[in-house]
Amino acid sequence: MAKRNKKQLLFSVTSADVVFQMFSGSGAGGQHRNKHANCVRCIHKPSGARAQSTSEKSLHRNKRIAFRRMAETQEFQKWVRLEAARRSGELQEIERKVDKSLRENTRVEVHDENGLWVEWEDE
Repeated sequence: MAKRNKKQLLFSVTSADVVFQMFSGSGAGGQHRNKHANCVRCIHKPSGARAQSTSEKSLHRNKRIAFRRMAETQEFQKWVRLEAARRSGELQEIERKVDKSLRENTRVEVHDENGLWVEWEDE
């Protein structure tokens, strides 16, 4: 029997992690649409992702739709990948490799007293 890889939950994003803004809709729908704040904007501050829903009459359905749309944005998906790498330790390894590569492959030059460019030497 093959051993299954167990996935480990690194983090979760819930409705407590976002800001919901309720507002009144505009357009067709009459008094109910214009007097009730049942449209929702969902903002995830760490990623900058935002989405809104105005399609449903129900505030709760619009909240769910806005949250789902926010989670599908490119900004949120990029943040999820970076956060997963950071929490799993992969990000530190990548940063270490980048720092090493910069040290090995970067040449720093400065002006000497004669105004000529010379390679900078650490003292």
